[in-house]
Amino acid sequence: MNRLRYGLIGCGRISPNHVAGVQANQDSIELVAVCDLIPERMDLVLTQVGVDSEGVKKYTDYQTMLHTEQLDLVAIATESGSHARIGLDCINAGHHVIIEKPIALSIADADHLIEAASNKGVVLCSCHQNRFNKSIQKVREAYEQNRFGRLLHGAAHIRWNRGKQYYEQASWRGTWEQDGGALMNQSIHNIDLLRWMMGEDVEEVFAYTDRLKHDYIEAEDLGLALVKFSNGAYGLIEGTTNVHPKNLEETLYIFGDAGTVKVGGTSANIIEEWSFADQKDDPQEVKARYHENPPNVYGFGHTPLYQDVVSAIKEGQKPFVDGEAGKKAVELVLAIYKSALERRPVRLPLEEDFSTLDMANYFK
Repeated sequence: MNRLRYGLIGCGRISPNHVAGVQANQDSIELVAVCDLIPERMDLVLTQVGVDSEGVKKYTDYQTMLHTEQLDLVAIATESGSHARIGLDCINAGHHVIIEKPIALSIADADHLIEAASNKGVVLCSCHQNRFNKSIQKVREAYEQNRFGRLLHGAAHIRWNRGKQYYEQASWRGTWEQDGGALMNQSIHNIDLLRWMMGEDVEEVFAYTDRLKHDYIEAEDLGLALVKFSNGAYGLIEGTTNVHPKNLEETLYIFGDAGTVKVGGTSANIIEEWSFADQKDDPQEVKARYHENPPNVYGFGHTPLYQDVVSAIKEGQKPFVDGEAGKKAVELVLAIYKSALERRPVRLPLEEDFSTLDMANYFK
């Protein structure tokens, strides 16, 4: 297979990880073009990752890029509220697509993306790169081997800090139309992991959300939820951007009647507790072997994610994190929002459409 011709739409905060993921897979992906509304951002991200910007085409209109360049794979790293619209344009143009989290801000938009990708026969990947963490892959292996026994409960804690300077960098952040709050933006990776590890099918959610400290944004800076899974297990979700003075942790707990695991660090990269009744492995050896120390909360997962997408395209298979996976993460966050809005437990699946826009007057 010739190298996939690749274009990136959106050169903001997360874009260096995408470019680095492409460069690490440059035997199979060729970086052809980048696009951003702010021209200087494109040179900045390319320089930051060590790419010769003279050899990459630059566009300020993604539609022009799609129709000018013969691209195979496009990644979308724009503001969250535009993910679905741009994703559909790329899919309808026949391109394979990687969409940064969240895949969409409504159930309907997520469904449209999944349906369009299926109809066009292209790969749709939701960028939940933390599934590729060494620690998470090890936990998933234990889950698939049924080492936990009966799952009892799990917990996802996202205790981070985001200040006014962060929101002032981009006007879309913290808005209901283009983003959502601490749960949809900062916490969705760990929420995805919790749902993935606990059996995925959710029966009911009850939640509270609040805006305790960030009165200059529209959305929440704290979300607390209790999740009842269809297999009888329970989940706890705590997401906040109020931790003083900096990011503290992104921690995932899984408790079964035959196993206990805690994955911590700033982005669920470190196994801190590993205890199983079967005693098949040495906990200290596992902790040492599956330990990563990334420079930021984005981790190292983009590189293997890109490698997986290339394999999926080549083999005509679904990627490891497909559109359905992205929809499930969004659905759980939206169910939390809906529960907080209506002050009642919410059943899943969310049959009627619901989006972040339904929260527009929540704090008014």
